[in-house]
Amino acid sequence: MTIQWFPGHMTRAKRQIEEKLKLIDVVFELLDARIPQSSRNPMIDEITGSKPRLILLNKADLADPVQTEAWARYFRDKGHATHAIDANIGTGVKDLAGKSKELLQEKIQRQISKGMKPRPLRALIVGIPNVGKSTLINRLAGRNIAITGDRPGVTKGQQWIRFGGELELLDTPGILWPRFDDPVAGFRLAATGAIKEEILHIDEVACFVLKILVERYRPAMEERYGLEDLPTELPDMQAAIDVLENIGRRRGCLVSGGNVDYEKAATLLLRDLRSGKLGRMTLESPE
Repeated sequence: MTIQWFPGHMTRAKRQIEEKLKLIDVVFELLDARIPQSSRNPMIDEITGSKPRLILLNKADLADPVQTEAWARYFRDKGHATHAIDANIGTGVKDLAGKSKELLQEKIQRQISKGMKPRPLRALIVGIPNVGKSTLINRLAGRNIAITGDRPGVTKGQQWIRFGGELELLDTPGILWPRFDDPVAGFRLAATGAIKEEILHIDEVACFVLKILVERYRPAMEERYGLEDLPTELPDMQAAIDVLENIGRRRGCLVSGGNVDYEKAATLLLRDLRSGKLGRMTLESPE
């Protein structure tokens, strides 16, 4: 399965980022802490080149903290400075100026040695749609100056935003890569809401999620939906469908004749996952 999705505004965003890069001191690469690898755009390495980069594991409040730390170690081992944040409530956000200064310490010291007064650092925020860029900007600013939404592709243009005297941010629209050759990455992105639900069947996405959750977070699943004796793994699609049907019956997702409305049950499951009602869960591990 190959998923192709590259709207025109994303093509323009890629070109605009490349044009603005010479003005940038540091790149903030925003990832979803629940799917750090799947939410990385491989085009970003090409677009941003050798610019200093700080990887931000956003939505850490929704992710498994043990896995978040494992991912932080993984990226640091790859040579990337990494910092976990929660843009919604602000955890870790105040540290961004300091983290940026650490990355640019040599450059700042050179400016000082030449008698120059360091100007505010210029940061470029990049990330796929719905990863929380506008939420982060609003959190830093302390007010709603960037449009947010729970649907991919809300940010349509670029804007420079200054915070105090230390940091200037350039927000950009989210950029997805032209195609997903890895179907697993596509399902992870759909599960967290990074790509539009119309691209993949929602019941298939729910069954994909169930296989992971039953294997990794079975007690939380049993408690949330009143399930009993869940297997330790779901070996095939039919096993996942059986669990989804059980959830649908227990939550009243029924149609005439007492049959389960699988789409409604799938929607319920994904909403619970995305909102954190199932607990803090991560859908992929570094290994």
